[in-house]
Amino acid sequence: MGWAIALHGGAGDIPVNLPAERREPREAALRRILQIGVSALNARCSPLDVVELVVCELENSPHFNAGKGSVLTTNGTVEMEACIMDGNSKRCGAVSGVTTVVNPISLARQVMEKTPHIYLAFDGAESFAREQGLKTVDRSHFITPENIERLKQAKEANRVQQDYTQPIKTQDQKEPMDPDGDSKLGTVGCVAVDSLGNLAAATSTGGLVNKMAGRIGDTPIIGAGTYANKLCAVSATGRGEAIIRDTVARDVAAVMEYKGLGLKEAAAYIVHEVTPKGTTGLVAVSATGEIAMPFNTTGMFRASATEDGFMEVAIWESE
Repeated sequence: MGWAIALHGGAGDIPVNLPAERREPREAALRRILQIGVSALNARCSPLDVVELVVCELENSPHFNAGKGSVLTTNGTVEMEACIMDGNSKRCGAVSGVTTVVNPISLARQVMEKTPHIYLAFDGAESFAREQGLKTVDRSHFITPENIERLKQAKEANRVQQDYTQPIKTQDQKEPMDPDGDSKLGTVGCVAVDSLGNLAAATSTGGLVNKMAGRIGDTPIIGAGTYANKLCAVSATGRGEAIIRDTVARDVAAVMEYKGLGLKEAAAYIVHEVTPKGTTGLVAVSATGEIAMPFNTTGMFRASATEDGFMEVAIWESE
């Protein structure tokens, strides 16, 4: 058994004809960040350190819906969420409503390690970040031209929408909009296991385009968007409300524990048999180094590697 790592940059209705200018920067970022994770595992960094490092890099990229690339609320502001969890100890930390912290995943780890709590949000999370000396910036740092345009489109269509959404045509619209939003999804996450079977998971997101201020999704909720124990580590991506209802990340571990299934079978069962189609993707690793990356959406930006030399970067099912 050796180490294994998997990461994602969001799942959803990613069209197979996605323009190269949108696809190629994300693929290049996934390759680069995967290699950072691989190098850290080869250097015998702990899985907890590795998933934090990888998610920090994903947060720092403007190409994903987390950190620098976070989408905007209906008020035109950014409210970021993140969660990290250690498999052996089940220690975990989570944050929501973060507006100035460069790397929310590092703040989540500080919550885990420096407080008696698991979850801090909004002003309390921001104050704690300053107390811990984490890097903060002006809120405008996170607002990109692309996400301003996404918010404009969403407002014109009077909808909540998720990442990878193509421009919305509002004229001559024949079908009514889904009041819960569409199936274009986005988040970032990483799971890792070392050669000793130690596991960790981390997830970070900017949420939904045009979401209500104060809305909290699945990412920071232990057992929904993020989970790790001694069997597996899971990071989910998709429509947060659906992932919360089905406690997706915890259920993968539960099916392994109570039904005796392997990771691939357990993850596939939850994604394809439990969650509604078009809502969910996840990356997971097991204590034995198995990797699973199922999704029931059109595609999922994902990458993985194992100690034996396997390496993959993919978006759609056929790759």
